[in-house]
Amino acid sequence: MTERELSRPHFTERKDMLGFDFWVQLIIVLIALFYGARKGGMALGLIGGIGLLILIFGFGVKVGKPPVDVILTFLAVVCGSATLQAAGGLDCLLQIAERVLRKHPRAVVYLAPYICWFLTVLCGTGHVVYTMLPIIYDVAIKNGIRPERPMAASTIAAQMGVICSPAAVAAVSMISLLEGYEVGGKPFGFLQLFAIVIPSAIVGLFAEATFSSFRGKDLDKDEEFQKLISDPEQKKYVYGETTTLVGKVFPKTAWASLYIFLATIAFVAVLGMDPALRPAVGGKPLGMTQLIQMAMLSAGALMVIFCNVRASSINKTAVFNAGMVAIVAVYGVAWMADTMFMAHLGDLKEILVGWVKEAPWTYAIVLLLVSKLVNSQAAAIATIVPVALAVGTPPGLVVAFSSACYGYYILPTYPSDLAALQFDRSGTTHIGRFVINHSFILPGLIGVITATVVGYFLGVAYGYI
Repeated sequence: MTERELSRPHFTERKDMLGFDFWVQLIIVLIALFYGARKGGMALGLIGGIGLLILIFGFGVKVGKPPVDVILTFLAVVCGSATLQAAGGLDCLLQIAERVLRKHPRAVVYLAPYICWFLTVLCGTGHVVYTMLPIIYDVAIKNGIRPERPMAASTIAAQMGVICSPAAVAAVSMISLLEGYEVGGKPFGFLQLFAIVIPSAIVGLFAEATFSSFRGKDLDKDEEFQKLISDPEQKKYVYGETTTLVGKVFPKTAWASLYIFLATIAFVAVLGMDPALRPAVGGKPLGMTQLIQMAMLSAGALMVIFCNVRASSINKTAVFNAGMVAIVAVYGVAWMADTMFMAHLGDLKEILVGWVKEAPWTYAIVLLLVSKLVNSQAAAIATIVPVALAVGTPPGLVVAFSSACYGYYILPTYPSDLAALQFDRSGTTHIGRFVINHSFILPGLIGVITATVVGYFLGVAYGYI
């Protein structure tokens, strides 16, 4: 045997250490995830409760800890973002984005993904893409551009922006879970995270947009599309009336809510970069988890006080409803996963430490697949990151592969993907015969894999790894 072979972990031998109980429990957790994901909505988190009962009463497993800090931070961010939507500030932001898009219509395949990504970075939620999709479609179809190209790329880009936003739950969850760790020789914070994920996303978006600009047939050469518009009624439906926010006048209170929200994000980002600016609590700077919670709740309160927001309208927004569903998912899934994996922590360390050392990219694959199972970047991070840290995965590696937390484009079941299918009246954005061959999977794989690879090399360059 070579020296390399001798040093390589013997995975086949180490798997025996896990025992029969581990595999049975893992199957139970996976069944709960698959069934919950299939049911959709809050079912994922609720079914996690059944998984917990089976693990505890059936196997005598010690009860794990639900990610309370993550959930509370999640709740605060959702409340702030939902209040922004209720105040009309989100529409103001979308109007600015539309003006840029209509000024450069021929570049829609590149501009639309970057605009949607930037909107997510500012607002903390990929749901901003819903309003942009009909606008992107209108710009594309009126300029003879295949709508599938910018629309599929834009839904992917919007979700890739989640981990890049100081107002997003996924990024905040990463900050909460890694609080107290050092990355690159410095206490972990937004600066260390965004130094990885933002440039990675920018490169990843360019890769997916470049691919998208060549995908599918041009409309004038697409036989199916030409056959569709040969019917005058269908042609009228396909091209339709112009959808636009340009020219719409929003009240001053709506603009004020946007300024309050953006100022809050800037406040959190500045204090996150320099711990010395935060007040000392118990001899240590105030933790980012508590800071984000207080800042987002305060932003919502200021919007209610100064922007004439009816408190009763906040819980009726799309952002609030989506956020609450995600909170339940994080609660049930992360608690179930923590209970199951912590029960076998000792054995898992023996296997996974060597695995990560030998093939660090395996962590990224696990994070990607779990994200698909739970349909949430925040839930995937809350589920996998604690386990990864517990088994000895270097914090720097966890940060470097952060972009891999987005994997729910693999199947076209996420609301933003479904919305793109509905808004594309030309039918070019589609689900294939075999389901897996849909419009979103290739832009998603190209964008996320590129971002993850770039993140790894940036992590090496920064000294994180």
